[in-house]
Amino acid sequence: MDGLVRKVASSTHWRTQEMFLIQEVMNLIGKGLRLDQVAREMLHLLSEIVGLNRGRIVLKDPDGEGHRIAYSYGLTREEVARGRYAPGEGITGRVIQDGHLIIVQDIDKDPTFLGRAVARAQLPRGAVSFLALPIRVDHRTVGAIACHRIRHRERALSDDLTILRIIATMVSQLLTLNERVEQKTRALEEHNDMLARELRIKRARYGIIGTSPALLRALAQVEKVAGATASVLLLGESGTGKELFARALHLASPRRDRPFIKVNCAAIPDSLFESELFGHERGAFTGAVDARAGWFEQASGGTIFLDEIGEMPAILQTKLLRTLQEGTVVRLGGTREIRIDMRLVAATNRDLATEVAHGRFREDLFYRLNVVPITLPSLAERPSDIPDLVLHFLTQANQSNQRNVNLTQGAVAHLARQSWPGNIRQLANFIERLVLLASEGVLDVEDLRPMLEGALVTAPPLRAPASASYLSPEREAALRAMGTVRPYLPADSHGHEQLRMALAQAGGNKTRAAQRLGLTERQFSYRWRKLQPAP
Repeated sequence: MDGLVRKVASSTHWRTQEMFLIQEVMNLIGKGLRLDQVAREMLHLLSEIVGLNRGRIVLKDPDGEGHRIAYSYGLTREEVARGRYAPGEGITGRVIQDGHLIIVQDIDKDPTFLGRAVARAQLPRGAVSFLALPIRVDHRTVGAIACHRIRHRERALSDDLTILRIIATMVSQLLTLNERVEQKTRALEEHNDMLARELRIKRARYGIIGTSPALLRALAQVEKVAGATASVLLLGESGTGKELFARALHLASPRRDRPFIKVNCAAIPDSLFESELFGHERGAFTGAVDARAGWFEQASGGTIFLDEIGEMPAILQTKLLRTLQEGTVVRLGGTREIRIDMRLVAATNRDLATEVAHGRFREDLFYRLNVVPITLPSLAERPSDIPDLVLHFLTQANQSNQRNVNLTQGAVAHLARQSWPGNIRQLANFIERLVLLASEGVLDVEDLRPMLEGALVTAPPLRAPASASYLSPEREAALRAMGTVRPYLPADSHGHEQLRMALAQAGGNKTRAAQRLGLTERQFSYRWRKLQPAP
């Protein structure tokens, strides 16, 4: 009878201890402590209250393919560091691999027990058991909870296993909650990063996006000369944003409230060049029923931007030089000089120094334009600006096309690693095409690869004939020092088959075909007409 009373009293004692342990664990979880704090305290309570010692929670190793002790109680740092297990290795590895409980009744008699973390000499004498249970999240085993147990003790093994199962379930729930919190935190961080970038974009000076040193140097030059009246020559590869920089010069100058006139010299037919730039009087030519002020007159008081100035016909280069020197224009068909006051900003992706040397551009006009040369950086020189540019173009494309396409941070980083030989223009076109063709709301790296494969292919460089270079090395070097942009391509630089293939690849669009070959539309059209068979 006395034995039964003691057994009932012992059972009641352990149940009370178990309830106290569970209550304490729930209090810890309710305090909203970090996962590592709660996990360690759980293992501490298991040791202090029910005598399950040296507890450890084993989870996936972030630095390898196996698992490691992530949280523990009663283990030294060295013991924790040794607690790493390959898939299926030892008792712990098998529990995680198979998803089943394993009980080692006596660690000294089980050859599969590794004893890796804790040396046998550190454990009590006599029979020591090892208990390991799987931890599951969403029906998959993600780790294990394990501990040592003195084999001969008053408390039943089944009771220890029950309390371990309860703790394993709580750890599973904590891991699930922690994973969801981390996902939301990452999502918020990405969102905050996007908002911060958008804020930087909105603060962009003159609409020019970026904070890279190369870009800021070019902007500093713009602001330094903005208040002067000297002509500015913008140099750089095609697609680097020359028009934006020209407008920045205008906006930073005292002329900001006056007209800003932009003229693409490559888009004006030769027959209309003089009329467009200098204006015409009534009756100057057939169809001139009224007098018209040219672009220079319309820009008076403000700024005129002549893009692709290397395409200007030689005869008009002389007239432009006179206009710059005297500050007057004479309309086509007129005799009266009209005084103008405008700031000239010119741009080219040609090597004007080489054009001068070959007699295709007036040397005195070149010096007149080249008073303040500013070279714009290519996108390859400012990769840190690409994420901001991507966001800017993505927002624009979504708004223009009423879409809601987004990119993951990984996708943006992947775009920033590309070369973009067509610079900002190519990046903007790619993003718009991406938005139009996207079938998903959020695109990752794998979604970008199919379109990137074709987007970044450029035509191979063409070798100019030997006859194209007839200058002495000293003269060539001296002229190139004035501001090299790209090698000169003679009129016969592209064969009929190259032009035809580029036109076919561009769907019959001459502007896009020209871009594929590194030409302007005017250059492409001239070569195309020249190579057509006579009727």
